[in-house]
Amino acid sequence: MSVLDALWEDRDVRFDVSSQQMKTRPGEVLIDCLDSVEDTKGNNGDRGRLLVTNLRIIWHSLALPRDNLSLCFTCFLNYCRLSSQTEALYVLTKCNNTRFEFIFTNLVPGSPRLYTSLIAVHRYAYETSKMYRDFKLRSALIQNKQLRLLPQENVYNKINGVWNLSSDQGNLGTFFITNVRIVWHANMNDSFNVSIPYLQIRSIKIRDSKFGLALVIESSQQSGGYVLGFKIDPVEKLQESVKEINSLHKVYSANPIFGVDYEMEEKPQPLEALTVKQIQDDVEIDSDDHTDAFVAYFADGNKQQDREPVFSEELGLAIEKLKDGFTLQGLWEVMS
Repeated sequence: MSVLDALWEDRDVRFDVSSQQMKTRPGEVLIDCLDSVEDTKGNNGDRGRLLVTNLRIIWHSLALPRDNLSLCFTCFLNYCRLSSQTEALYVLTKCNNTRFEFIFTNLVPGSPRLYTSLIAVHRYAYETSKMYRDFKLRSALIQNKQLRLLPQENVYNKINGVWNLSSDQGNLGTFFITNVRIVWHANMNDSFNVSIPYLQIRSIKIRDSKFGLALVIESSQQSGGYVLGFKIDPVEKLQESVKEINSLHKVYSANPIFGVDYEMEEKPQPLEALTVKQIQDDVEIDSDDHTDAFVAYFADGNKQQDREPVFSEELGLAIEKLKDGFTLQGLWEVMS
């Protein structure tokens, strides 16, 4: 199981999460905290707090902490500052093929911090550090036969004479094992390379192949589900390399390095100290009046009127015709 499989904070848009899910996960760091921010679309008139981490933004109501949002940076499509008397931020996201739009309004007049904090973290820190988190093929990884190190990266081992088994003949190259990823490049062509972050690794095994025993790395489904084979001789060296990679992968999984390095001049308090404990109300909620939280944020292209009804064989009843590109299964996945 890859680290990414459990890393929903960096790939989901979620509504009304539990207090446990609002806490920072290992490797997640709180960067900024803005009080007096309103979730204008879903909780108009409700004063809340906006938290910016290195993976997502979190908004929660100060009066009812169970009313909250968690928006990962990976799902961001666009955001901009809205022209109004108060400072407002528009955010468009896409998750599970469904678009959601949000408007956050800073209730402190004349303060541009809502927009400047987000653009500083997302555009200048998160977007520029994708090499830490993304599976890369044929990238600018090598310079003068040496790995171009990332700011927080350290090389633990360099192995010469490693065959990439992606072709019938195989390609001879060099292996770099670091604290955040595995990199291989061909000796004859530096641009023929692959960078596999530990974040994207699903499994690391030794398997038999037509070339003999080989190191086999399977990447996560999010990265394309690649299965890569490498031949390392002798067998003792292969076993040592697999042991080393598994050990570094285990260390990384316990405390991932996401590469989003940004600090505010005034450091905020820990997230646990800023989020309000959710209190169980001693009231009975009428389920008939319940509406799904995400409906208020659903982006449907400024729909003006209902679409024509059609018969759904899957549900056995008439429903409003779905917008192009949407499926019932996709909508159920959003709810789940």
